[in-house]
Amino acid sequence: MLRLRLVTCVLALAAAGPALAGKAHEHGTARLDIAVAAGRVNIALDTPLDNLLGFERAPRTDAERQRADAAVALLRAADRMFRIDPAAGCTLAGVQLVSAALQLGATSATPGQGDHADLEGRFDFDCRHGARAGFVEVGLFEAFKGLSRIEVQVATPKGQMKATLRRPASRVALVR
Repeated sequence: MLRLRLVTCVLALAAAGPALAGKAHEHGTARLDIAVAAGRVNIALDTPLDNLLGFERAPRTDAERQRADAAVALLRAADRMFRIDPAAGCTLAGVQLVSAALQLGATSATPGQGDHADLEGRFDFDCRHGARAGFVEVGLFEAFKGLSRIEVQVATPKGQMKATLRRPASRVALVR
């Protein structure tokens, strides 16, 4: 009986392996999820810090701290970073940034010397007619030179899709 439980546990862990391993960490690539609803557009960003700062650890010098502060300020101005089709009538409702290395948000990780640090952002927009949004202009390539590709997933009332933006492309179509 104990052997059967052990085999069952090993098989369950093997099946969950990719989920437990976490998400891929690839320099030059960010992940962007866009969810559109009648009254809301939510955007989630996941990127290695290297794409934003040129390094992926806690800033050590005044110049690195200034670079990190500037990147955070750009992301907090999400209504300029993500320009939603004006037909949707959206306004920025909230920004949440999480990065242990930058000491942002609630995170269980602690900044480490050799970590491959990431930043996760959530950008919420209230919209008068969210479902009318036909596109989102993404300003990440303009703002962050270390970024070369954005893997995008979109969920709208009309369906789901995936796309890849490569520099210098900036528009994510929300309808097929």
